[in-house]
Amino acid sequence: MTEEDRKLISSFEGKLRHFMFLHEELKQENANLKQLLIKKDEEIQQLEQSRKELEARYTDLKMARTISLYDKDIKDTKQRLSSLVREVDKCIALLNE
Repeated sequence: MTEEDRKLISSFEGKLRHFMFLHEELKQENANLKQLLIKKDEEIQQLEQSRKELEARYTDLKMARTISLYDKDIKDTKQRLSSLVREVDKCIALLNE
């Protein structure tokens, strides 16, 4: 083997070690990013669940406000209740079809 061949092999080995080092760094970074992604997915699920709970509470609050007896006009409240009952009846009828 000539001196030039040895230099080429040495250069190749150095580059190969460097690429192996970069490969390991990228594998570690990839693993870290996957962990971060899992944490973010869990956070998104928690926020989605919280949003659904708040939405349900808001709907309940609107319903309570709708049927509140503290409205000035009880007749209006009765009409609202009748309207809600008719809507529920329509839904039941659709389900029975």
